[in-house]
Amino acid sequence: MSKKWRRWLPLALVLLIWIAGAGPLGQYTGRLGEVQSTDSTAFLPSTAESTRVAGLREGFEDRSTVPAIVVWESADEIGPDAEKRAAAAIDRIREEGIAAGAPSPPLRSDDGRALQAVIPLDAALDDPPVDRIRELAAVPGLQAHVTGSAAVGADLSKAFAGIDGLLLMVALGVVLLILLLVYRSVLLPLVVIFTAVLALALASALVYLLADRGMLTLDGQTQGIMFILVVGAATDYALLLAVRYREELAAADAWPALKRAWRASLAPITASAFTVAAGLLTLLLSDLNSNRSLGPVAAIGVGCALLAVITFLPAALALLGRAAYWPSRRLDRGHKVWDRLAGLISRHPRRTWVTTALALGVLALFMPTLKADGIAQSDVFLNKEPSIVGQEALQRHFPSGSGNPAVVVVDADALQDAARTAQAVEGVASVRPVADPSGEPKVVDGRAMLQATLTDAPDSAAAMDTVAGLRDALHPLPGADALVGGYTASQYDTRVTAEHDRSLIIPVALLVILAILALLLRAMTAPVVLILTVVLSFAATLGVASLVFDHVFGFPGSDPSVPLFGFVFLVALGVDYNIFLMTRVREEAFEHGAREGVLRGLVATGGVITSAGVVLAATFGALAVLPLVFLVQLAFIVAFGVLLDALVVRSLLVPALAYDLGPRMWWPTRRKLRP
Repeated sequence: MSKKWRRWLPLALVLLIWIAGAGPLGQYTGRLGEVQSTDSTAFLPSTAESTRVAGLREGFEDRSTVPAIVVWESADEIGPDAEKRAAAAIDRIREEGIAAGAPSPPLRSDDGRALQAVIPLDAALDDPPVDRIRELAAVPGLQAHVTGSAAVGADLSKAFAGIDGLLLMVALGVVLLILLLVYRSVLLPLVVIFTAVLALALASALVYLLADRGMLTLDGQTQGIMFILVVGAATDYALLLAVRYREELAAADAWPALKRAWRASLAPITASAFTVAAGLLTLLLSDLNSNRSLGPVAAIGVGCALLAVITFLPAALALLGRAAYWPSRRLDRGHKVWDRLAGLISRHPRRTWVTTALALGVLALFMPTLKADGIAQSDVFLNKEPSIVGQEALQRHFPSGSGNPAVVVVDADALQDAARTAQAVEGVASVRPVADPSGEPKVVDGRAMLQATLTDAPDSAAAMDTVAGLRDALHPLPGADALVGGYTASQYDTRVTAEHDRSLIIPVALLVILAILALLLRAMTAPVVLILTVVLSFAATLGVASLVFDHVFGFPGSDPSVPLFGFVFLVALGVDYNIFLMTRVREEAFEHGAREGVLRGLVATGGVITSAGVVLAATFGALAVLPLVFLVQLAFIVAFGVLLDALVVRSLLVPALAYDLGPRMWWPTRRKLRP
């Protein structure tokens, strides 16, 4: 075999293995919905009070069903004829066989202008027949709505149905457009996109396998974030290698140019991937199963992106050679903007970093005003979904907690005392025991259960305060051994757990990333400086987000997990760009001196890091196509934060600090550096 064949045959085999092996796995990107969980109690730890109550409810209630609540309302008092038509609608629903149990007859509201009926549906159904119930419930003279947990779950499923198609197409389309505009090449953007698609196919298959075996909990939000992260990370890493290859091609043939580019890019790309993965894996410390699962899911995605970029992409670039950059004529494109910026930093380093840091600090002052203590379920959607309209109708005419009462499990001997105590808690509309067929309170293993209807909407902050009040009142009750659960309690426990996670994971993530940077850069000053700049950037981002959420979008608040997710992504991804910059600065510094190394590193990496930041920001921005407030807020925080890191922190703050510190930036390196 000739030398040429020995060189190119392994590359062709790598391409074949990826295309034949990972290509067919693409089907799993569309099948992840099969292994998703939408049960909120499945995301709470087993020690949470609401989770313990959920286990005890099995003996008292049929937990195999979820309620769909039909509400009929009228501007005037509902007469007997209209009430009969509503009852006939319930009969039609019963005859159709939709219900998993006996629907309740229509119940009149105290104001006489509304009726409600509860339709039990099979909880195991992936697509509950809510739309069909709406059709059958329509009667002349009354406005019919369907709400309840079954209807809200159906609307959530519709919102996440866009993940498989719309989200992925928007993300890939945005990346392709930016790459075409920035690099003015036909083949390079297509090769980069294909690399990202192969990485996503492999990641989806691995995540499907683990979720199908119950080794992690997957929900729609986690799936959407994984899609975006894989596409964004694969594109960023691919650009770093592709631009370094173009730089080497200006002075060498394809094969030696590729070898030099691959060796020079491997360390920063691998370090970046490990830093992002390590930062995300700190989510394993979370007590929320949904947060804990996001860590390994996202880390798997980043790992697959790394694998595709260091194997498939080099083989594709080697086989294409200079054709990869056609029709661009220059392989050593100029750096005029970065030359001017380097000149500014060399003339006024201290003024540059002090001014930049002060500007970021002013923005960071608004961070405490971000409201991240949870939002009502009615505010989860960007648009007012039918289930939310129905919930508002229910609240207009019935106690707001109807259909989702708080659940109290107590020792049977203390049932009466517990009922009186619960009824006296502010925010409780009524309390009744769960009865057996004879009408007596049902007792299971010496325990009884109460249902406390709340005066406020079950997903509101006021209802969560009522749950806290119930626990405070019932826990000290002698001999009761009372536990308070139900939907509102699970929302309250989720909020408390998320706040605990935030205070634990953020410092741990900083320490982990600091340790990785110290090992990579073999210094202590540089990692500390980089961490401080990224934290300042994150604080400034949250300050801007607070202003935008309050005064531009008018959001009522944020989920407690939004700042945590934003921090993990921004710190990990923000350090990414600093790794790309500082590894090149370190390389140049030991050859040309500490300060000259800063300028050369900035000029060499300026274009690729900026374009990578724009691509990643646009990719995360694609999350905003899904009509959920949580994802829109996360999309804004990550997209804005990435742009701030790439355009300001990495372009001005870090280089100016490094130039000002000179050789001290690399303390305590043993190699002597010229200033």
